[in-house]
Amino acid sequence: MNASIFKTLPASKGRRTEVRAGRPPKELAGEVDARILDAARRIFLARGFEGASIDEIAEVARSGKRTIYARFQDKRALFTEVVLRDILSRIAEFKFEAPTGATVEERLTSAATTLMHWGFDAERIGLMRLAIAEAHRFPDVAATVSRRARELSTEIGVHLLRELTAHDELGSLPAFAPEHLPTTARLFLDLIAVPMLLRALFEVDLKRLEPEMDAHVARGVAFFLAACRNSWG
Repeated sequence: MNASIFKTLPASKGRRTEVRAGRPPKELAGEVDARILDAARRIFLARGFEGASIDEIAEVARSGKRTIYARFQDKRALFTEVVLRDILSRIAEFKFEAPTGATVEERLTSAATTLMHWGFDAERIGLMRLAIAEAHRFPDVAATVSRRARELSTEIGVHLLRELTAHDELGSLPAFAPEHLPTTARLFLDLIAVPMLLRALFEVDLKRLEPEMDAHVARGVAFFLAACRNSWG
């Protein structure tokens, strides 16, 4: 597990004092939920599913076990919510800054590079590894994450390509026609993001990938645009 995260957590104890729990004011309920989920993410990343306990999550969240169980049926439900929130919700919330560059190729490279560096967050990759490792225990969660992550990232790709080609000659190519754009966006992401993602899942130190990332994106974008300009079928 992640040693740096593990060191920041309190040492396991034989018995923990139950924190008095009650229903928080309505305006604080969201903050309590977020605090529990953030604490659960830290513990799951550090201990794994089997090693994590509701006692320790409650301690890190500064909450009572009854408060947690009022929101989540058991540790399985809490794990499911952590994975879905921290992988899928964060993909859905991603926003592009205005890409820089004088040409479409430069702007697309800029946007794709931003997406790659954002996506290769250590905790996000850690949760993906954990979801994969626990796929036998949570097959529905693993399948949902895989399917929805693909759908959400395709939506991001469609939005990006539509924006960048709206006022460029590329927009008139068959690959960027509305009926083809989802497929084109998926091919773009499979070419640019998926190879590096697979490497990140097996690379312990993600910083080792950073020097390669920009060059990989630049090569992939050039290849992608050349293919779009010369063929479609």
